[in-house]
Amino acid sequence: MSHPGPTTTNHGDPMPSPNYVQAVLDRLNQASPGLDPDLAQLYALLALVKGVDTTLEDVHDAWALWRNATNPQHKSLVPFDELTLEVQELDREYMDAIHKAAQA
Repeated sequence: MSHPGPTTTNHGDPMPSPNYVQAVLDRLNQASPGLDPDLAQLYALLALVKGVDTTLEDVHDAWALWRNATNPQHKSLVPFDELTLEVQELDREYMDAIHKAAQA
């Protein structure tokens, strides 16, 4: 049986609410579980700066920054408009998660 974490500090004070960045990350990770933490940070930035106006191309560009650090030879490290429509659509679930995370 699992139970929620503590609701008070060791001194009996209520646990502080997450800051606004952590709140976005929490919503993003809930909408898209299993995201790499570094990629989640980039997607959270999109949620904060572009919100529901985040596009598939924005998601691809954020992913490309992350992938360039983790696998710079990846075949999809090309501009968004050079990807097939099928590959472009792979970003939709992440765009949807970003949109959800942006809506508090």
